[in-house]
Amino acid sequence: MLLNQTNLKYLIDMKKVLLIIALLVTSFSFSQYSNNKVKVDGVSAVIGDYVILDSDIDKTIIDMESQGISIKGISRCQLLGKLMEDKLYAHHAIQDSLEVSVEEVYSMVDTIIDNFINQLGTIEKVLEFYNKEDEPSFRQEIFEINKTQKLSSLMQAEIVQDIEITPEEVRLFFNSIPKIDLPTFGTELEISQIVIEPQVSKNEEKRIINLLKLFKEDILENGSSFSSKAILYSQDPGSRSSGGKYTLHRKKPRMVKEFRDVAFRLQEGEISEPFKSDFGWHIIQVDKIRGQEVDVRHILLTPKIDPPQLLEAKKIIDTIRTRIIDNEITFEKAALAFSSEKETKFNGGVLINPETGDNKFELTKLDPVLYNQIRNLKDGEISYPILDEDRSGLKKYKILLISNRFDEHKADYSLDYSKIKELALKEKQINIIQNWMEEKIEDTYVNINKDSRKCVFVNNWLKL
Repeated sequence: MLLNQTNLKYLIDMKKVLLIIALLVTSFSFSQYSNNKVKVDGVSAVIGDYVILDSDIDKTIIDMESQGISIKGISRCQLLGKLMEDKLYAHHAIQDSLEVSVEEVYSMVDTIIDNFINQLGTIEKVLEFYNKEDEPSFRQEIFEINKTQKLSSLMQAEIVQDIEITPEEVRLFFNSIPKIDLPTFGTELEISQIVIEPQVSKNEEKRIINLLKLFKEDILENGSSFSSKAILYSQDPGSRSSGGKYTLHRKKPRMVKEFRDVAFRLQEGEISEPFKSDFGWHIIQVDKIRGQEVDVRHILLTPKIDPPQLLEAKKIIDTIRTRIIDNEITFEKAALAFSSEKETKFNGGVLINPETGDNKFELTKLDPVLYNQIRNLKDGEISYPILDEDRSGLKKYKILLISNRFDEHKADYSLDYSKIKELALKEKQINIIQNWMEEKIEDTYVNINKDSRKCVFVNNWLKL
């Protein structure tokens, strides 16, 4: 199916209602629900094994208003349609035996409850505010909401996970867009960097390795919890609160190569020996293997850097910068010869945009930290050494260069191929999901109440 104007607008600008709903369905919040008069006993629709109450729509509306989101232009019918889509995904996820990690959902519940308590003070005040009788039933309600959403997400990922797009499909997609409707891409930059990491002393390295070995020994011999140790000791802020939990997919690289290589070698329940990555030292435990997906936990420890070692790194990068400015060596050759960052040193230090996978960064979408580091740089100018500290606390020095600038322009097939490919792939996925939805609606028990049957739905829920 070639692109039409409606789909193009969806792909580039996104529809307001879908953005809002996507935000809402991933969270649990009743906000002022207990203080409003809403219907709680009417059934709007039944999708497979799932029931959607009138109150589910009411809760969504109240949530939106409480978060300051305007509901102007968004109807109850649109909200009901999105809720029915989510239930259809979840229903067929169960039919297809897709599994949700119960432990992961319970961890999400704990986080949500903790946030509520932080806001209101005590669990008793939380229950009173949300008009709930007891904590167990409240937790179970949150659990079911998040479990359904996880099932929905798994099903959507399953539908499109093997979808690929050919260069010919990308070309046809681009050529199908009327010139007047070609998207405009904002100013983009190519940014290069050279990184110098301070030398870690052998004693510090030995200390970290021994500590990780002690963690492993305590877990295996004394029955200690890997999750608890991750919460207490791991220096990875992205996973520490969830007990070091990550889900890896064999076909979708997410972590650094060293991490993935170790994770996919382990059996369920097995704990790795300490190993090194660019972020520090790790141990990994595999929780569960599910086909292409692996649930793991890890503990990260970053080495302590003494002031003399940090000063030495600063001297080295100062020297490198001076040699580049004096034209003794090019930035690209200096990156190859001296940079500590393996991901960039072999391509001249050019950074890869984690959002797009290419080497261009749209100026208006730059990470605030990176933007502040390069905002005053002129094209071709090399920054002064910058002391950079990542989320795990690892310190390093770097110099930055804006290696290329692409001014705001209409989409160009050659210049913007990666972005056009991404849009083409999204359209193909949308079409495949739509076909899947049409097929499954026909095969699934759907019952919509009398009032809701007056709605004009995007999908054929009424099976007309």
